Amino acid sequence: LKKAIRTAAGDGRAHFFDATRTATQLFGNSLGANMFMLGFAFQHGGLPLSAEAVEKAIELNGEAVAMNVAAFRWGRRAAHQPDFVRGLVGQPGKAAIAPAETLDEIIARRVIFLTGYQNAAYGKRYAERLATLRSAEAKAVPGSTVVTEAAARNLFKLMAIKDEYEVARLYTDGSFAAELSKQFQSYEKLEFHLAPPILGRRGNDGKPKKSSFGPWMLKGLRLLSALKGLRGTAFDLFSLTAERRRERQLLAQYEADLELIASALSPGGIEAAAALASVPTLIRGYGHVRQASAEKAAGERSRLVERLVKATERPELQAAE
Repeated sequence: LKKAIRTAAGDGRAHFFDATRTATQLFGNSLGANMFMLGFAFQHGGLPLSAEAVEKAIELNGEAVAMNVAAFRWGRRAAHQPDFVRGLVGQPGKAAIAPAETLDEIIARRVIFLTGYQNAAYGKRYAERLATLRSAEAKAVPGSTVVTEAAARNLFKLMAIKDEYEVARLYTDGSFAAELSKQFQSYEKLEFHLAPPILGRRGNDGKPKKSSFGPWMLKGLRLLSALKGLRGTAFDLFSLTAERRRERQLLAQYEADLELIASALSPGGIEAAAALASVPTLIRGYGHVRQASAEKAAGERSRLVERLVKATERPELQAAE
């Protein structure tokens, strides 16, 4: 893409800068990227306007004025002193180094999350499943934790699905309001575009169709969040949908797979066991997208179960593969 742009515009007139990453580092989100690039283009002589006129237009628009003016000015500075700005936000392509997590930390963080997601018993269920697997792995291959680490991440993924109760909790636990205040100085009203499975609305293509809900939806979401204790019980209306039934089946199947792994672990089967424990990573998206990826993951799961059994029965086959 850069080569094509240089060819079309000429080397001396083509300039590149990672605006999304820079805006995120400077302002905590990527919303300022467009205004950053406007400032960048302005400084390179790409706008037949004065800086005062641009900033006045930002002010008249009234949306996140302080951030957008700052982004425009930072874009100008990036054009004038690119190395300084790059150095300020870190070198492009180098992600911030997060502290390494131990297996105990991985599990502990997720137990805390699952306790908030549902309750203490739910978090305990997660921890006990992993404790059984961890013990089996340590017995089969002393010092190894690769299988348990894969299970810790993927069991959590299936236990903490973003269902209706969780969406409601995330909207009303204060984090959503905090993000809004960061990105917008003010706003007239909120409008939610959601496709609750319980409504069953479908478009002409047969896929779920979103509906628009006004500000009152926040009150409904607070009520729904408070009812999370109904999740999975006979009083959970959402559990009747096909999508929720599939989610429960996926979790039950995975927990059964973890039991199989724990019973079948051997030195020659560690790689196959870790691969089987990682199958849920193939399941992505929501609704019909998630269903399609789950069907593909099911095929891979069957292959890996067979591979694990073979490796357990005849370790030399694992080496041959």
